[in-house]
Amino acid sequence: MNFEGLDPGLAEYAPAMHSALDPVLDAHLNPSLLQNVELDPEGVALEALPVQESVHIMEGVYSELHSVVAEVGVPVSVSHFDLHEEMLWVGSHGGHATSFFGPALERYSSFQVNGGDDIRQIQSMENGILFLTKNNLKYMARGGLIIFDYLLDESEDMHSLLLTDSSTLLVGGLQNHILEIDLNTVQETQKYAVETPGVTIMRQTNRFFFCGHTSGKVSLRDLRTFKVEHEFDAFTGSLSDFDVHGNLLASCGFSSRLTGLACDRFLKVYDLRMMRAITPLQVHVDPAFLRFIPTYTSRLAIISQSGQCQFCEPTGLANPADIFHVNPVGPLLMTFDVSASKQALAFGDSEGCVHLWTDSPEPSFNPYSRETEFALPCLVDSLPPLDWSQDLLPLSLIPVPLTTDTLLSDWPAANSAPAPRRAPPVDAEILRTMKKVGFIGYAPNPRTRLRNQIPYRLKELDSEFDSFSQVTESPIGREEEPHLHMVSKKYRKVTIKYSKLGLEDFDFKHYNKTLFAGLEPHIPNAYCNCMIQVLYFLEPVRCLIQNHLCQKEFCLACELGFLFHMLDLSRGDPCQGSNFLRAFRTIPEASALGLILADSDEASGKGSLARLIQRWNRFILTQLHQDMQELEVPQAYRGAGGSSFCSSGDSVIGQLFSCEMENCSLCRCGSETVRASSTLLFTLSYPEGSNDKTGKNYDFAQVLKRSICLEQNTQAWCDNCEKYQPTIQTRNIRHLPDILVINCEVNSSKEADFWRMQAEFAFKMAIKKHGGEISKNKEFALADWKELGSPDGILICPSIEELKNVWLPFSIRMKMTKNKGLDVCNWTDGDEVQWGPARAEEEHGVYVYDLMATVVHILDSRTGGSLVAHIKVGETYHQRKEGVTHQQWYLFNDFLIEPIDKHEAVQFDMNWKVPAILYYVKRNLNSRYNLNIKNPIEPNVLLAEASLARKQRKTHTTFIPLMLNEMPQVGDLVGLDAEFVTLNEEEAELRSDGTKSTIKPSQMSVARITCVRGQGPNEGIPFIDDYISTQEQVVDYLTQYSGIKPGDLDAKISSKHLTTLKSTYLKLRFLIDIGVKFVGHGLQKDFRVINLMVPKDQVLDTVYLFHMPRKRMISLRFLAWYFLDLKIQGETHDSIEDARTALQLYRKYLELSKNGTEPESFHKVLKGLYEKGRKMDWKVPEPEGQTSPKNAAVFSSVLAL
Repeated sequence: MNFEGLDPGLAEYAPAMHSALDPVLDAHLNPSLLQNVELDPEGVALEALPVQESVHIMEGVYSELHSVVAEVGVPVSVSHFDLHEEMLWVGSHGGHATSFFGPALERYSSFQVNGGDDIRQIQSMENGILFLTKNNLKYMARGGLIIFDYLLDESEDMHSLLLTDSSTLLVGGLQNHILEIDLNTVQETQKYAVETPGVTIMRQTNRFFFCGHTSGKVSLRDLRTFKVEHEFDAFTGSLSDFDVHGNLLASCGFSSRLTGLACDRFLKVYDLRMMRAITPLQVHVDPAFLRFIPTYTSRLAIISQSGQCQFCEPTGLANPADIFHVNPVGPLLMTFDVSASKQALAFGDSEGCVHLWTDSPEPSFNPYSRETEFALPCLVDSLPPLDWSQDLLPLSLIPVPLTTDTLLSDWPAANSAPAPRRAPPVDAEILRTMKKVGFIGYAPNPRTRLRNQIPYRLKELDSEFDSFSQVTESPIGREEEPHLHMVSKKYRKVTIKYSKLGLEDFDFKHYNKTLFAGLEPHIPNAYCNCMIQVLYFLEPVRCLIQNHLCQKEFCLACELGFLFHMLDLSRGDPCQGSNFLRAFRTIPEASALGLILADSDEASGKGSLARLIQRWNRFILTQLHQDMQELEVPQAYRGAGGSSFCSSGDSVIGQLFSCEMENCSLCRCGSETVRASSTLLFTLSYPEGSNDKTGKNYDFAQVLKRSICLEQNTQAWCDNCEKYQPTIQTRNIRHLPDILVINCEVNSSKEADFWRMQAEFAFKMAIKKHGGEISKNKEFALADWKELGSPDGILICPSIEELKNVWLPFSIRMKMTKNKGLDVCNWTDGDEVQWGPARAEEEHGVYVYDLMATVVHILDSRTGGSLVAHIKVGETYHQRKEGVTHQQWYLFNDFLIEPIDKHEAVQFDMNWKVPAILYYVKRNLNSRYNLNIKNPIEPNVLLAEASLARKQRKTHTTFIPLMLNEMPQVGDLVGLDAEFVTLNEEEAELRSDGTKSTIKPSQMSVARITCVRGQGPNEGIPFIDDYISTQEQVVDYLTQYSGIKPGDLDAKISSKHLTTLKSTYLKLRFLIDIGVKFVGHGLQKDFRVINLMVPKDQVLDTVYLFHMPRKRMISLRFLAWYFLDLKIQGETHDSIEDARTALQLYRKYLELSKNGTEPESFHKVLKGLYEKGRKMDWKVPEPEGQTSPKNAAVFSSVLAL
């Protein structure tokens, strides 16, 4: 056995006890019990305590029978022999309970009782087990199911419980009272005042309750009134343990000395007949636990925390020959218990091991134990593995019994309807009396219903839910609420489930099996994710935006170009638009238009998301137009996001989206005014009286033409009449845009009814057109599957489901007439035969627009609604990502991306799926524009620049900028480290089991970025050390971990080299694009917060270089001490020091692994590293303590391996 880490003074017991044991696992132990224990292949781990089959146990003499691991490295806090079954229960300091069956200690059950507090006492009952923690009493079945969970007051600090009868329990602790709890009703029935607070041990006989106090006293109380009858002042310091048997009470504890408390080696023994002390019993160990073990005599077992155990008579003299030693793995014994049969003793130590000592080879824990119920084994026949990802996999491979009866799956869908049991609303009395502490609400139980029982009244509940009003964000369908089952699963709002590792173990691939990148939704104002994807998949917009770069700090066009670059590099991993949204929040026009949502509004869905995204659509096109216009012609004034421009052709956005118009105003006096303007998008204008149930049938093209060539009567100023007059305003088109953007403006039930009515008209017309050719079920031959979602695929027999809720055409044809008029009509692929190809007609002013994207508002009252997009992804994107020439419709729901049938993009069930924005593009649009992307970032971004800080001086400079002859090349090393500050705190909630669940992570912002040279004569000297100025409020500077102090990021008072985030971002982007390799520690998080996508082959992260699979990550501070003999991160972190250290560690890695050619030798080095880390508890010793192992002989021997 390996005795390193144990008390050196105890080593003398090892040879005598275990000299003949071989390093093999105990044959009695189930191998699955040690599934999380790492075993040394050359020896046996501490956790595996072997016992040979040949070990002879003498009858009547206690010897060790078995040892087993309860929880590796977590101290055992309490042990208890089950009084009803042959089981041993163990509780840990981590709140985990484990049970072992029989003397072989086979693991029976293991479950978490409390998330943070230790288990302080265990009591077995007929139907379950009682667990007591600091302020919680939990009754659980032996398999781990909760029977009841009784939460005590937060101020309580409970330590002991006593079962007075089958249904009454006493609970005591450090407070000045003891609670009596009725286990039948799970209610507090009495509260007994205690004159001496601190009841940590309770016992009972047929005469008294015995209470042991922390002050060293033992009080005897009446069984009925709980009044004090007698009191013994046992010890002057504190009481450690006591036990009662017959007429004797024995106790052990601590006495006060001049130097403090000392363990008293005299046991105080009291005669309960005369209520006085008798001769104290002197023992030869430091007593911490004691129990009477009455077999033939009233023997006492006295146990010390170091593992010594002595047996003696309470009225006799202790004999040193009666001492034996328990061999704990940890330095201390933490708990001790005796079985009801007195045949077994259980010890728990500080390393999570349990030791069973018995006086017979086959002991029983109870005189009469009932039979234990075991889980049934899983009996599964060996079946061939099936790959469910294969769509063509024949389900006939799954064997099913042969039957001639009708299967349940044959039940017709028309005869069934989903009827979920919905949770009833929270009682109004609870909401009225609730008091909030942080984010947790507390309210007294109004006791209007039975505990944990909800009446099963499905019909009444349905009527209650049907009477609920629609969500406040949309007035559509106020008569009927869109129930949850109406919303298809892929359309529901997706959320990220955070764990202790954050996002590292979240399976994004489950939601996105494509190579396109989704966008994360947890950032404030991320409701616009779907529109960002729409703009990205417009090939001319993607290319033109990425070619844009200007000097403005907060330029949406620049930030959008950076985000598009990340989406290009991603291979299915999600990206986040944090920098883009950060710039978006700083623009005054966005705030004035109400586009900046508070976190509470965004989480609850307040405000209409449909209206919000349509305003955002108008704003982003206007802002991109202005940003790209100002690049060539700076303007002193930027408009407030209007839709009209006088020089839209100056920017590429204007060339793509702008539609030139003539606005004519005709007064009744005959005066006509003509004004030229342009707009970037159109808003649908619906016919008057469209809410009539017997409304007229309209084509979408008719409504679109009416919206573009708008004619309305309004009051306007007439220069001829010199007053406001009723005028007729008309709008004529001069020039059609290349991309036609339409806001649907379905903001009320009136517009929703119009869409629903027109879809019904279109459905009836399709039925008449196709006659009997429509199939009721959507089933196609295998050869037809490739046609799904293809613009060229024409299915001869569409299904009825494809024709429902469809009014929107996939293509429209627009023609400019000679008298400045506009003809618009729906266009189908079959029309090309009649009218000819669209390219030939463009010469005569005829254009065909194809639907490219639809943005829809998902109505879901449970989550507040969400926004998703259907996008037709073109051939160029598939060519870059997958290497195929293909077009396909996809659903983009934040980080969920899924291919869909093209008909799904135009189907709008107005009960839950409402259209918001439409994008139509001209055919062959890509051929009209130069789609080459030229990287606009130049090498001069790395040269010296001025600081924003007013007080910054050259004497404070911490870096030397690169010279022209030092420009990095492909493959050069650059050490990088970043420090961050917190903008928003983490939002979390506590679950019923005591564990914490992260709802929203803390929002971090980069505050300092450092890059050091990785080679050359100036290796290790920084060439970037930028402090990032921020205009947002910082809630925590994290000075202990970041080294950033208040004022360092303020340009008025900072003495640091202060720059903008965009300036430093460009430097890092240039280094990434040039092909350098970044060396650092924990770079994945750094790049994520900076919002950079770096190819994996350009990242050398020391976290993973010095990491063994399924082991913990090691800190930079420990690695530096172990390998480099450096003490870093003393008081705070310094990014220059961390970046240099990471570079040195990478050099050390190359040295130890021989440039990666000897992985086996390096694996041995890592093994030595982890062994040393466990011994040191992963803490670097203080300067006067232990030195680094670099100079030690053991380290040199490891290197020699």
